[in-house]
Amino acid sequence: MPQPHTEDRLTFQTMFVVGISAAIAFYAGLYFNHGINRQPLDAVNNTKLTIHHQLNTGHDEYDIVLVTDLDHDSKDGKKWKSIVTRGRITLSPDHTHGSVQFSRNSEYFVNTQIAAGGRAMELSDLAVFDGKLLSIDDRTGMIYQLDGQKAIPWVFVNDGDGKVEKGLKGEWMTVKGSELIVGGLGKEWTTTEGEYVNDHPMWIKRISPSGAVRHENWKDVFIKIRRAAGIEYPGYMIHEAVQWSDIHKKWFFLPRRMSNEKYTEADDENRGTNVMIIANENFTDFNVVRVGAGEYTSRGFSAFQFIPNTDDQVIIGIKSEEKDGKPVASYASIFTINGRIIVDDVKLNGPHKYEGVAFA
Repeated sequence: MPQPHTEDRLTFQTMFVVGISAAIAFYAGLYFNHGINRQPLDAVNNTKLTIHHQLNTGHDEYDIVLVTDLDHDSKDGKKWKSIVTRGRITLSPDHTHGSVQFSRNSEYFVNTQIAAGGRAMELSDLAVFDGKLLSIDDRTGMIYQLDGQKAIPWVFVNDGDGKVEKGLKGEWMTVKGSELIVGGLGKEWTTTEGEYVNDHPMWIKRISPSGAVRHENWKDVFIKIRRAAGIEYPGYMIHEAVQWSDIHKKWFFLPRRMSNEKYTEADDENRGTNVMIIANENFTDFNVVRVGAGEYTSRGFSAFQFIPNTDDQVIIGIKSEEKDGKPVASYASIFTINGRIIVDDVKLNGPHKYEGVAFA
């Protein structure tokens, strides 16, 4: 942070005293002027952004928002962009029928000029936290607040134990209590041929409403998760879709890819999975569920959310598909936590890689 100039010490001291006095007055007012309704400085705003309509048929209708990771195509002149798409889903009261709808007219761009290595705005998930819609750029490690067509930088998160220069390749976000939890791939970082480099992607980040970040080593957790599905190193599991359910008090993992074989970039594209792993809060008990038939191994889950007002029994999932490192398509589906398909894969607009979904 730049230090103040010393040419005019009197002016600086005056400004310093005024600043300190203003801060004291502000915080004193924050704590004492609200009487019994005062909140701690780091209290979380639990306001939801859900837009819900009750249709004449009795079906529930919800607005959803999705974001893309355009990889190299995100660069647009001197800035970088991501596509935001809005749509709607419907769900019958008995959770047996539903629909997913999108319109190209709902698409718009959000932009940034903050980049790393000439790349940026490769948004990888969405979460509603502290009353705000947030997304993380998996290239820079920057978490943005999406406000209309603006992407406002909020918190930078670096990789590994927090003592790494590189930004986190953030792939998933979830809310647990008063914290936003952000994670990466959940596997060992390797070369394109699967040679071990480090464990940085196996650390997660706990972020407070004020933006304070704690780094936590989840290597043992990710090993337990893949072991529950019968995977042992050098086999692997890649995570882009993780949620905590406060209703069930359980963790839900929908891996994008997994294999008993060693990772290679060439083979990874056809190792998509339909497995869901459900774990208790302390990761001592696990249940493995198959979601549908899993016919398309080129498709893997990149995001999901529990549908509101279903007691976290019904999920909307997003899958993405790539070929030779290029996005082919993305799909939305609706299913129960028991793996029963309500709406099978619906192809989304364009050959884009959608990697985040939220109710907002």
